[in-house]
Amino acid sequence: MHQLNIELQSLIDIQDNPFVLIDRDYHIVAANRAYCTAYGIAAEDIIGRKCHEVSHHSPAPCHENGENCPHQKVFSTGRACEALHTHYDDHNRPEHVRLKGYPIFSKDQACYLGEMIFPLSAPTELDCDDMRMIGRSPAFLSCVENLTAAAESEAPVLLYGESGVGKELAASYVHKRSARRDQAYVAVDCASISEPLFESELFGHERGAFTGCVGRKIGLFELANHGTLFLDEIGEIPLSMQPKLLRVLETGQFRRVGGREVLKADVRVVSATNRMLLDMVDKGLFRLDLYYRISGIDVQLPPLRERRMDIPALAEAMLAKISNTGARRLRLTKEALQRLKAYHYPGNVRELKNILLKAAALSNGVIGEEHILFNEARPLPVDEPAASVWPPSRAPQAHPSMNELEAQYVADLLAQHNGHRRTVAQILGISERTLYRKLNRYGLKAGSCDETPA
Repeated sequence: MHQLNIELQSLIDIQDNPFVLIDRDYHIVAANRAYCTAYGIAAEDIIGRKCHEVSHHSPAPCHENGENCPHQKVFSTGRACEALHTHYDDHNRPEHVRLKGYPIFSKDQACYLGEMIFPLSAPTELDCDDMRMIGRSPAFLSCVENLTAAAESEAPVLLYGESGVGKELAASYVHKRSARRDQAYVAVDCASISEPLFESELFGHERGAFTGCVGRKIGLFELANHGTLFLDEIGEIPLSMQPKLLRVLETGQFRRVGGREVLKADVRVVSATNRMLLDMVDKGLFRLDLYYRISGIDVQLPPLRERRMDIPALAEAMLAKISNTGARRLRLTKEALQRLKAYHYPGNVRELKNILLKAAALSNGVIGEEHILFNEARPLPVDEPAASVWPPSRAPQAHPSMNELEAQYVADLLAQHNGHRRTVAQILGISERTLYRKLNRYGLKAGSCDETPA
């Protein structure tokens, strides 16, 4: 292997993302600190190892397992490339990443693959298997049963729940138990993307599509092709973008911003919200047709106050995670645990984690009642009903009811598609049998071209 010069090593070390240099024989010749941390290997032990052994935990190069290999493309074409891969971290957990590979030359003109790694979704403290194992309350077990049933379907899934209940964890659970488990899982927080950038994030853009655009960008739909796209906080999608999202969900077709080529993506969409989308429909803030497209299967995620019996197991698992990051061994006294169980957790599981992190910092390893600090002055007693109910009840409206709106929408679709029930059912994302029941309920008639379902 070639000896790497100091200048090239310095360029690698300043990269924030994991970055690695690989020679023609798949040997790692240099890696930055972020790469070593991501895969749990000391810098002095990583040089000379095969890249696929480190990131894929595989004895064979990734192209031999059917993956799109940047190593093959860079050394055969001399051009940069991108690829979507599944890597495994130091705990052997799968993580979907986007790779960017570049040809890099040393002073003696030796060619290397420079590979930068971009995680597609932030890692969670508790992975999906932990979620399955932690919890025995009826509310939790019912939720897991619903998620498991949803995973076995190809229908779009809409997750409802308060902030902090673990909607991203639930979406990952659905993906990993679906037929698409070996394909990409791409997560995006819709609330974090500004309206001008939304279309570019979802569909990508071509070079020169707008001022300051210096290259092509692959959008999230393209990255999630054949896999699952998780749209967190879907209620935050700008109204102006909703027709474009609806179109790609109905047809699978889209164009990059500034592009002419019609692209296709086979994507299963899982959405999540802590807002009442039907209330937003009433107010003209969310499209009814988009709501029907994303809500093939609704799953309600219970707040922590409805599964208090799970708090001891959740707390134990979280403290074990905190201890593994370098803290001393942590345990809760009975009084501390009782105080945790008496609180109503407006921030749900996320708030429980933050409370335990603060308690761990204040204690000497034994977490007592005095170390459990809440944001509110008085915890809610166990036998006192919660002040808020999720989902909130919808106040009476002076304008048409949702049944009336739905009936009118279905009638309009039937008229638009000449009474073809199959077409209308596909647009609504429901079965023909379900549509037939809706027609009977609302006194609507379809054309004679469809037979009545048995």
